[in-house]
Amino acid sequence: MFTGIVAAVGRITEVRPLGEVPEAGVRARIEAGGLPLDRTRLGDSIAVQGACMTVVALHEGAFEVDISRESLDRTCGLDRPGEVNLEHAMRLGDSLDGHLVSGHVDGVGQVTCMEAVGESFDLRVIVPAHLSKYLAYKGSLAVNGVSLTVNRVVDQEEGTEAYINLIPHTVEVTTLRHLDVGSPVNIEVDMLARYVERMVGAGGVPG
Repeated sequence: MFTGIVAAVGRITEVRPLGEVPEAGVRARIEAGGLPLDRTRLGDSIAVQGACMTVVALHEGAFEVDISRESLDRTCGLDRPGEVNLEHAMRLGDSLDGHLVSGHVDGVGQVTCMEAVGESFDLRVIVPAHLSKYLAYKGSLAVNGVSLTVNRVVDQEEGTEAYINLIPHTVEVTTLRHLDVGSPVNIEVDMLARYVERMVGAGGVPG
């Protein structure tokens, strides 16, 4: 479990196949940047660009994760070198400064706007249609692992456009600073919305 409060921006420096068949995943080496690894152990979970990954190797200032083909097909930004948002899994007693984030990416959205407005930034993302029902005004949304608040939702034929206001600090300390129109982003909806949808539309499940 994570909070969506990015602890550091690291960098994928190497991606190598785990096999020779198309279905094979990859192993990625990630430079941890400012993420402390002194208490990290093999098997620990770290969110990488919003996707929960298991540490399979540790190095000085770096770690490695295995990424399945399923994960590669359902996410973006994990299949090549580049900067990534990093967050350790929560520990009991940690402050929940964002919202509950599982690290299970629900889909890939696309940026439709990223521009400065006064001291802040106007970020708009088209979220796939099958996730539209989970978006709400002032609800929570994780974009590339960053916990954000939705200021407006506009339903469209291809999905729902989520309007988000980014403060300068968030832009400065995450990979969101690299976003531009057309950029793909990892999306995770609020897990509480999923439970509510299940309870309200349980169809056939005994009360």
